[in-house]
Amino acid sequence: MQLVDIGANLTHPAFHGDLPEVLARAVDAGVAQVVVTGTSVQESTAALALSKAHESLFCTAGVHPHHARECDATTIPALRMLAQQPKVVAIGECGLDFNRNYSPHPDQEKWFVAQVELAIELKKPLFLHSRDAFPRFPEILKQYELPRSVAHCFTGEKSELRAYLDLGLYIGITGWICDERRGAHLLQLVKEVPSDRLMLETDSPYLTPRTMRPQPKARRNEPAFLPHVLKTVAHAVGKPPGRVAEETTRNARTFFGLP
Repeated sequence: MQLVDIGANLTHPAFHGDLPEVLARAVDAGVAQVVVTGTSVQESTAALALSKAHESLFCTAGVHPHHARECDATTIPALRMLAQQPKVVAIGECGLDFNRNYSPHPDQEKWFVAQVELAIELKKPLFLHSRDAFPRFPEILKQYELPRSVAHCFTGEKSELRAYLDLGLYIGITGWICDERRGAHLLQLVKEVPSDRLMLETDSPYLTPRTMRPQPKARRNEPAFLPHVLKTVAHAVGKPPGRVAEETTRNARTFFGLP
């Protein structure tokens, strides 16, 4: 059984001390490939370097809405240059975050649009972030003929899911679905995601599955824990884990053009 983790923040300082061991545990857990998330020009550059050093790693190149206020005239050219590299398989993580509001909404929207247009220009998939930004997020996307696009770490409600599916988006499910405090609604909603548009991710080091016993040290999530997400999703949709693994892996490899 092989899995693809479509979103892991492996350039995060939490992994600086033991990344080789983290990658080895991922392989042992059946996670054959990992897409490392780029969240700024600097982090996207680091994600690319990491991906080049490991055959099983690929990456995205983009600017997270938290960092939109830091963007300037050099940002899109820098992302365009990074995206020429074969290991860069999507533009993002980009979108809107009206929860933390680390960047003003106008800045978030400006650089979200710029990255959508870059992905269209380069014919690259989009790795999208939206938190507390419904309905503005799909309103922006509706203006474009989108490339393949995934709503990374979906945590929303039914109306939001329906809007994304109507736009043709793929849906990324994380350990949020394993959290009985705030993710229980996803156990029902995941049934509505077409099997050919569902993908799995850890969003490491965040969102450690609460179903894990015992919990890992410092509650740090890592790609090796993706089978816990798989197990919860498979139970929710009423399919054997092996079948969900096969479907989501095929979806990820097709979406990102992975070998």
